Amino acid sequence: MGKYILKRAVLAIVTIWAVATITFCLMNLVPGGPFLSEKAISPAATQALEAKYGLDKPFIERYLTYLKGAAHGDFGDSLKQRGRTVMDIISAKFPVSARVGGIAVLVSLLLGVPLGVLAAYKRGTWLDNLFSVIATCGIAVPSFVICTLLMYALGVRLKLLPTLGLTSWKHFIMPVFALAAYPTSYIMRLMRSSMLDVLGQDYMRTAKAKGLSQRVSLFKHALRNAILPVITYLGPMIAYTLTGSFIVEKIFTIPGLGGEFIKAINGRDYTMIMGTTIFLATFMIIMNVVVDIVYKIVDPRITLK
Repeated sequence: MGKYILKRAVLAIVTIWAVATITFCLMNLVPGGPFLSEKAISPAATQALEAKYGLDKPFIERYLTYLKGAAHGDFGDSLKQRGRTVMDIISAKFPVSARVGGIAVLVSLLLGVPLGVLAAYKRGTWLDNLFSVIATCGIAVPSFVICTLLMYALGVRLKLLPTLGLTSWKHFIMPVFALAAYPTSYIMRLMRSSMLDVLGQDYMRTAKAKGLSQRVSLFKHALRNAILPVITYLGPMIAYTLTGSFIVEKIFTIPGLGGEFIKAINGRDYTMIMGTTIFLATFMIIMNVVVDIVYKIVDPRITLK
């Protein structure tokens, strides 16, 4: 286990370096600059701003300086939000996205796993067909369509829920539902197909022949093996959901990291774009390592190499 974690740590460092290098190069290849959108700014003022943020230095020097700072958790100052560092913005906005995303992950697991098991157990019945239709719709319908329908139905027409901000528990309902729709549906389908495969195994027939009740054989033996594909999906799902869907945050005006990332792209805030990208990539890598370790705990037969 220790050698595996060390190996993954080295690979993670290499991957993060590659992400940082590619992002840095792309930012410098994009025509224009972060200060072109400033109103009534003179060429002299533009040169002064570029000198202040080190944008007038050679490419290699800027690259090495950025890597050195990023290795210590310093992604530099925001080019648009003057007086604030990129890490200050991430530290302030990420907890908001993580709060909404964490609830969405919990809802996805609490709904997707049992509904998938129930669909497999009731295979071929009207209940299985109903869950299949719901899962297909949840996967096929984009999140922005779900957001629009929720806002129109529950916010505008019925006036049951607030549509903007994140100041009370009612504000969480529609964003969480919109974020959880796709992963819940995907988990349902994963769980159903995996459970059907496990239920057809020889050891399940043996357990039934020994007189074990359906509840014990289903939840003690079948579920533990059938849930492995869901655990594999958890890594990228948690990383994506906890950082918040950019579209969902934008539609519901949630002050999270997604809105800041979109604002940075529109304003060509290079340091904010690079810092956010590296942060999200690091978070994704960490979650994948955690999922591999959980895989080993759930099924001791798996060998981590």
